[in-house]
Amino acid sequence: MMGKNAAIQSRKTDAIARGVGIMTQIYVDRAENSELWDVEGNRYIDFAAGIAVVNTGHRHPKVIEAVKAQLDRFTHTCHQVVPYENYVHLAERLNKLVPGDFDKKTVFVTTGAEAVENAVKIARAATGRPAVVAFSGAFHGRTFMGMALTGKVFPYKAGFGAMPGDVYHVPFPAALHGVSVEQSMAALDTLFKADVDPARVAAIILEPVQGEGGFYEVPAGFFKLLREICDKHGILLIADEIQTGFARTGKMFAMEHHGVAPDLTTMAKGLAGGFPLAAVTGRASVMDAANPGGLGGTYGGNPIGIAAAHAVLDVIEEEGLCERAMQLGNRLKQRLQAIREDVPEIVDIRGPGFMNAIEFNDVKTGKPSPDFTNAVKARALEKGLILLTCGVYANVIRFLSPVTIQDPVFQEALDLLEASIREVHSEFGANA
Repeated sequence: MMGKNAAIQSRKTDAIARGVGIMTQIYVDRAENSELWDVEGNRYIDFAAGIAVVNTGHRHPKVIEAVKAQLDRFTHTCHQVVPYENYVHLAERLNKLVPGDFDKKTVFVTTGAEAVENAVKIARAATGRPAVVAFSGAFHGRTFMGMALTGKVFPYKAGFGAMPGDVYHVPFPAALHGVSVEQSMAALDTLFKADVDPARVAAIILEPVQGEGGFYEVPAGFFKLLREICDKHGILLIADEIQTGFARTGKMFAMEHHGVAPDLTTMAKGLAGGFPLAAVTGRASVMDAANPGGLGGTYGGNPIGIAAAHAVLDVIEEEGLCERAMQLGNRLKQRLQAIREDVPEIVDIRGPGFMNAIEFNDVKTGKPSPDFTNAVKARALEKGLILLTCGVYANVIRFLSPVTIQDPVFQEALDLLEASIREVHSEFGANA
């Protein structure tokens, strides 16, 4: 007899468009903090957190309490029609939290891709320029501008026709793959000489830690070099903090590690603890460039998401989640380093705070090994641990557990992870 997961999967195949990729075939029934249970009653430890969304854990009591209180008052008016105070208050809080010693303003939208779209709109309105520079390996969303900025063709751009113009890419500085800071800066200089006048560039957009691209952290000093280039040419610097924000890297925002203030910051994912909410925060003079009505959206700043976000910010502060992220990340990386001594497929362990990744290569060829990576992910899932892969070469496992994960559950997850890696290593060695 077909199990519940398989039965739903069969219905999914008939009902849902093929383009919606699904990473597991387990269907969730309920979730709590760092654990979830599927429709068949199987328990899993969640090291995906909805792709860095529930940094404060599934159904954090304070978030649920805030949402229930808001449900008893109103659920939607459209802020542009009948505004509400907690939208204003959340903007005030983000204006203080986002890096930058200058006056800031905020606009709320619904998704990360929408935040990126609006950041580009704002940058173009503020500068009167059309061009935008992004980096290889970047991921900025699945809308057309998001796809254009994204530095990876498959699966994000393949088959969708022409991308918006005046978007340019330079190599992201990742030493592991042979691109130094100097080479990346030289490529930017060549771009300005060969393809686009810097006087036509509205913005440079960059993730402080690449998400889908492989969890490569921007090298120390690189943002300062970009800041100098931007200031020289009147270009705005956009930090895409959609995956890095809200305690994930050990700071509220990852740009705090770099000592550089962007002109615009995009955020989503962890902002509202599982409810759809995104934002752009930036220099007040830049944010005010768009005409009234040029920004916003029917669901932008939905009151449920706003209420949840207030609770998320409270939880991060009250529970010391930035410090907690550093502790958890250090424990994870130490465990992985110990495994690395016996598993030569591991070529890198990296990431600030609790935004960590492990990269695997084929021992014989020295080339990226998506097969080994996927085998580890599959073995971990069999054992009850949900992992995500990423990277241009699909050979990276990223770790995105809720920062609120309980110590015993975290220890259990580390044991399952180690067993999975060691078993796959043994099997690949046996089949060599």
